Amino acid sequence: MIMVWLLLHALVSGIVLQYILHKFPSCVSIGEALLVVGGLVLYFSDMLAFMLSKVNLYAPLASEFVGGLNKKRDEISTVIQALLGSLLLMSRVYKVILHFWNCCTNLTKFQASRNDEEASGDFERSITFYVALGITATMIVPGWLFYIKDFQSHPLFWVIGFILEKPLERLLLCIYWLAVTCFAILRFYNISKNSMIERILLRKYYHLLAIIMFVPALLFDTEFLKLAFGAALAVFLVLEMIRIWRILPLGSLVNQFMKAFTDHRDSEILIISHFSLLLGCAIPIWMSGYLNDRPLAPFAGILSLGIGDTMASLVGHKYGVLRWSKGGKKTIEGTAAGITSMLLACLFLLPSLAWSGFTSSQDWLSLVFAVILAGLLEAYTTQLDNAFIPLIFYSLLCL
Repeated sequence: MIMVWLLLHALVSGIVLQYILHKFPSCVSIGEALLVVGGLVLYFSDMLAFMLSKVNLYAPLASEFVGGLNKKRDEISTVIQALLGSLLLMSRVYKVILHFWNCCTNLTKFQASRNDEEASGDFERSITFYVALGITATMIVPGWLFYIKDFQSHPLFWVIGFILEKPLERLLLCIYWLAVTCFAILRFYNISKNSMIERILLRKYYHLLAIIMFVPALLFDTEFLKLAFGAALAVFLVLEMIRIWRILPLGSLVNQFMKAFTDHRDSEILIISHFSLLLGCAIPIWMSGYLNDRPLAPFAGILSLGIGDTMASLVGHKYGVLRWSKGGKKTIEGTAAGITSMLLACLFLLPSLAWSGFTSSQDWLSLVFAVILAGLLEAYTTQLDNAFIPLIFYSLLCL
């Protein structure tokens, strides 16, 4: 049965890989597509296996493959999985509805001006989207959680109760995140419109924003940060759907804002920059729940992207002279600044983590090796560094 499961993995991975390369040719390379496909297939096959383990149809494989799934699965990961899975399923269903809607519209055209038809169609599509989103949030996600995790309350009430377990710290964090986000959106967008700063440097402001937002929570309330990352990813998914389908009234505004920070990998079909930064910071934290003796591992994304990558770009752009290759833009000065800044950040973090109660068995020789390797990878890789560097740096920190 394990072989059947692995063959299904391979088949689905091949189909999804072909779809991504065909649908988003300018957004991802083959290596990046393989990373995305591997993550998606593993994540949602785990979700499917956990769901099917609740019924007798999966009994033959449950004892071999699903038996250990319940041991390390907390409520936070289950809520995030249900939310993200439901949103992705909703997007596919909504796309089918749009296709059916367009077919019916073409068959039942009536005499009206083109502008009236487009305005009416946009309004109806927007209403359909919000109805589908409401059904997903109020029925599908709660229903899945009631069935899988035996939730006794609505997920929204569970989230409120989770916040109120530490009301002062978590409410203050929510207010802090909201204030920083609002300030950053207004400030960065005005800078992007009125300044001559290169777009690559504008994008690094969001890397610095990741440090400001995530480090306090990671030091004092990692569990709440895990949940917040899931909520932020869900919001990003909804906003991207609104942007792609031009859902009223926010579609055009979101598209205009997002395009101010795009690069050559982004397109009208899909903007991946904000997803890659968020996931680059979130995945090491989601994966580090049981590594109590590796306190720096959850910081892999924040250290490599928020500090190392940002300092390498800023210093390399302003002071860089010696380039790693003739045709490349990365400089030796930038790489040295990135590595040095990461080491200094680790030097500051380790005593802070020890003061917070973490027990550390981090060897400085292996830490220096991991930082140098991550810095060199940032200099040489042609892949999406927001995706690859945090994962490799995280793996090195766990050694």
